[in-house]
Amino acid sequence: MRFETPLVPAHLIRRYKRFLADCRLEDGREVTAHCANPGSMMGLAEPGEKIWLEPNDDPKKKLKYGWRLVDHENGHFTGVDTSVPNRALRAALIAREIPELAMYETVRPEVKYGENSRVDFLLTQPSLQDAYVEVKCVTLSRELGLAEFPDSVTARGTKHLGELTAMVDQGHRAILLYLVQRTDCERIALAADIDPTYAAAFEAAQARGVEKLVYGTRISPEGVWVNVTESQLFMQKR
Repeated sequence: MRFETPLVPAHLIRRYKRFLADCRLEDGREVTAHCANPGSMMGLAEPGEKIWLEPNDDPKKKLKYGWRLVDHENGHFTGVDTSVPNRALRAALIAREIPELAMYETVRPEVKYGENSRVDFLLTQPSLQDAYVEVKCVTLSRELGLAEFPDSVTARGTKHLGELTAMVDQGHRAILLYLVQRTDCERIALAADIDPTYAAAFEAAQARGVEKLVYGTRISPEGVWVNVTESQLFMQKR
């Protein structure tokens, strides 16, 4: 998935009210960018960090920049926009690039299911079980090479686990796909110390038949793509 507008480098001044970030462009101008990330962004919102912003000239948007990447300045990036993984994954699903899901021809996003929820993707194919796919964006890393989810308590994520389990009970496939939106990790684990309720719900859902997939991403200031050329990231227990 390529960014619609070329990104511009900046440095973070501060993130506040979750969805706002004051930034300094290379020419010294200070701008406020939209931060499309409701999580804690632990370790990713330190003042002075090099970041990348996407400018826009949409008259309907109040803010003229969106915060897309953290540049770790060592060749690695983290994508902080939590809407990007779904867009990148949709392209991969339509191209049938995810081996475990490549047998499905029809890909429908944001389909109502469960209790007042929408599943990220519903995959269908004649003669096959419907596949309900929930996508989780992973950006936390507190240990070198290890990504973790979640970065804050997520009652919504726990609810989704229950709804995926209900789909299995109804005879469908249910898949939780963790998309690691950072390039410096080879492993992933649940952050049970941050949200033990979610971790317990995950184990219960797996025991009931909810499937788990983990994929990494290729990230640059040009775009974000699901890394389908390499094997899945290893998921370890803490």
